[in-house]
Amino acid sequence: MERGSSKHSSRVDEQMKHEVLGTVQGIAGGRAEEWKMAEPAGEDQPDPTRTAGIGTLNGDLSRFGRYIGLSALPGDRRALRHSALTLEAPEDVLADLDSLPDGVVYQTVVEIWAALGRRPDLPGRDSDTAH
Repeated sequence: MERGSSKHSSRVDEQMKHEVLGTVQGIAGGRAEEWKMAEPAGEDQPDPTRTAGIGTLNGDLSRFGRYIGLSALPGDRRALRHSALTLEAPEDVLADLDSLPDGVVYQTVVEIWAALGRRPDLPGRDSDTAH
């Protein structure tokens, strides 16, 4: 005696099995249907990828910090540069890291930022000229 669904025919059971295959196996997009997808923002809507309120206040520090992986901290200049290369940092970030003194271990991105002569509240400016 074969066990199976008594509600449906074997053809319907196979069709239903195929429909949930992506969900059961964890294949990406298994449940995504076009009508459930988010619509893109209209032309008159703000860009959702921008962070509101940051402007340039901490934008430079935030941008710099994106290229320092958490696995590189605490780390010295060599470890920080390796992490930045892995995260495809732009040339200006790599140049900043190259200007750090050798043999110093940094615990946080803010500590690195300060070692570059910048303050978190005034990113991109030398601490001498920020006063």
